[in-house]
Amino acid sequence: MSVAVIGGGTMGRGIAYVFAAAGLPTTVVEPDPTRAEALVGELAQRARTGAERGKLDPTAAERLPDLLDVVGDTTRLATGLDLVVESVPEIPTLKAEVLTAAEAREPRLLASNTSSISIDDLAGNLARPQSFLGMHFFNPVWSLPLVEVVRGRASDEAAITAAQDYATTIGKESIVVRDVPGFATSRLDNIAAFEAMRMVEEEVATAADIDKAAVLAYGHPIGPLRLSDVVGLDVRLDIARHLSTVYGERYAAPAILERLVEQGHLGRKTGQGFYRWDR
Repeated sequence: MSVAVIGGGTMGRGIAYVFAAAGLPTTVVEPDPTRAEALVGELAQRARTGAERGKLDPTAAERLPDLLDVVGDTTRLATGLDLVVESVPEIPTLKAEVLTAAEAREPRLLASNTSSISIDDLAGNLARPQSFLGMHFFNPVWSLPLVEVVRGRASDEAAITAAQDYATTIGKESIVVRDVPGFATSRLDNIAAFEAMRMVEEEVATAADIDKAAVLAYGHPIGPLRLSDVVGLDVRLDIARHLSTVYGERYAAPAILERLVEQGHLGRKTGQGFYRWDR
């Protein structure tokens, strides 16, 4: 069973990690040389930390670096892989281009990790849309136990079953949802995040206290504002702009989100968002 992940950003690294940690040979496509060079070492360290905390079998942690390979271009992927997961930024034209290149490598199953873009739209230029669907993972991938499987109009039952089987193999639960904008999880997640941002704008409470309320009153593992910083405020903004075209003002980007992104404060990856982060 062989897997490839296209994109070595936060989500791509996490997806590659969980497949390699499950013992599957995993290739990551990452064109940035600096990011590519650091990727295996970062994931090896993550595996060691997981073993020390009892979250990962020590033997799996030791084997993980040997199961990872990094290439700079999709054309360098082997043909006939069992699964290829696209995990590049939420830009429809970019995703479509990457998916077309990935399909040319003839994987048995092709998936997008999109959190909001229509699977049917992304399937538009594919020759085998029946073998394409969404596999939406959650950050941090190694901790959160859900994979949202998104069924496109052309996705066949074999593809859906295979995606759910992969989720089981890496120790995840799965849900199957219809291809509607935002699917199930992004609609729920982002409406809470945007409302929390508006509460900060209105000085209802501090970001820390709003997050504390979500954690202590409703049992969320992390508050919506801290989670937004982890996801990336630029990602949140892209999602807001997309979902608001479909669902209207309830998903409109809060002014504070627009302002923070304009200032280059994107959350954890830049060291500043709703919180200050050590980098």
